[in-house]
Amino acid sequence: MAEFFQALLQHSFLQHALLAGLLASFSCGIVGTYVVTRRITYLAGGIAHCVLGGMGMARYMQVVHGWAFFDPLLGAILAALTAAFIIGWVNIQAKERIDTVISAFWGMGMATGILFISKTPGYGEDMMAYLFGNILLVTPHDLTIIAGLDLFIIVIALLFHKQLVAVCYDEEFARLRGIKAPLFYFLLLALTALTVVLLVSIVGIVMVIVLLTLPAAIAGRFCQRMGPMMALAAGLCALLTTSGLALSYKPDLPAGATIIMLVGVVYLITATVKKC
Repeated sequence: MAEFFQALLQHSFLQHALLAGLLASFSCGIVGTYVVTRRITYLAGGIAHCVLGGMGMARYMQVVHGWAFFDPLLGAILAALTAAFIIGWVNIQAKERIDTVISAFWGMGMATGILFISKTPGYGEDMMAYLFGNILLVTPHDLTIIAGLDLFIIVIALLFHKQLVAVCYDEEFARLRGIKAPLFYFLLLALTALTVVLLVSIVGIVMVIVLLTLPAAIAGRFCQRMGPMMALAAGLCALLTTSGLALSYKPDLPAGATIIMLVGVVYLITATVKKC
């Protein structure tokens, strides 16, 4: 790890990677706690796979039609929010099982992304980057967008924390208390969608669900209240992201995969210790 911290002082790409991980940790801790408590973990997976469709479309419009403003990260945001809204609407209005709706979007999102990427000249090699991420390629522009999304998520969570907690624990009870449960359910889905976008550039679409949910799940084993659970989850996410970067540096391992492996190992250890 000593080599990593020495290199950190010299290389801007490592500084950007570390900052991206730390910034995303705030939203992971907050939104991950809501997701784990509400038990909509696979919703995050469904939204994540729809993000590929938005990124693929954005790249296609950039290269083929010259839409320089249509950044892949912007495409990811639009796709994630659209998927979250439609999934929530179908779940509420059509009374469909949420897992069935998510499965449909999971497959369609991936297929849409693959179709657009296949028709984009010279960009087929980006497929692996979209799926598995590369935190070492985060740019200052990406950091600005991540910081903006991060700030928005934190502000919304602070303003509507009580309502979101009520919707997470008991939606019917929230309605009886006069809370507009569908509205705050959609807000929760939107926050989840934005957090997914934050994580896509760090660990990629395939592994985003792990970083979003496992730190919160670990924190939930040691905290009874949501406030401390969020703080501990954010701290764990920051620590594990930094440690994963450091561990991957010297042996030249994929940073995203190393981070996820580390998170998974810590989760399994805490689960075993807690049961004992």
